Amino acid sequence: MIHKSSLLLLMAAVATMVVAGCGGKKNTNVAPEDEEGNEPVVWQSEDSTVYGLCGDGSAMNTLQLITDTGDTLNLSVVEAKDQNHVLGGYNVGDRMAVLTDRERTMATLVINESALLGNWVMPNPLDGSDETGISIREGGVCESIEQTSIVYRTWRITNGMLELVSIREGGAEDEETNLYEILSLGNDSLVYKTVGKPREEEETFEYSRQVIRNHEDKVKLEESSFDDFKF
Repeated sequence: MIHKSSLLLLMAAVATMVVAGCGGKKNTNVAPEDEEGNEPVVWQSEDSTVYGLCGDGSAMNTLQLITDTGDTLNLSVVEAKDQNHVLGGYNVGDRMAVLTDRERTMATLVINESALLGNWVMPNPLDGSDETGISIREGGVCESIEQTSIVYRTWRITNGMLELVSIREGGAEDEETNLYEILSLGNDSLVYKTVGKPREEEETFEYSRQVIRNHEDKVKLEESSFDDFKF
């Protein structure tokens, strides 16, 4: 007969083995290494981005972030600036998406979502005659600009990446989700590249902010003179 105390010890040992087997890992999906030997891509199921508004306590090397959950974070951006990881700058009231360290005292990546909004275009890659691109709007909505092969639907920032959901016309009409790393974001320029593909399939997209031209009448009328009224 097994003594009660021995049974309890046995159950505790089994529980320990189960916990050790789980390892306390996050729920992630890892793509296998491809034939070219490229490193696998780790897809995290949880979004580690902190979202909020730029507060009036921000300064040259500090971002005050009023988070969506009501917290106020004063984050150093020194290291992020050194790594060119402050994308779009920051001004009071701007909508921000930020990656931080564990202590939430330092920003490792800053993306200005307000600066990301707008119409972004490039010369048509087929003939260069027209402008083609993407319109990024508030509320996670995006649309294609002069594109017939791809229809953009939604966008968001997740884990510091730009996620675009689209449909390719003429195909199966299934939604396609792609991740992009934002390389630079300025007042008039946006550059990002594909993520999660073999190096030879990576694409870099370089856009300029679309300039809306006003179609005003530029014809200048001459001033009237006495001779104009002679018969």
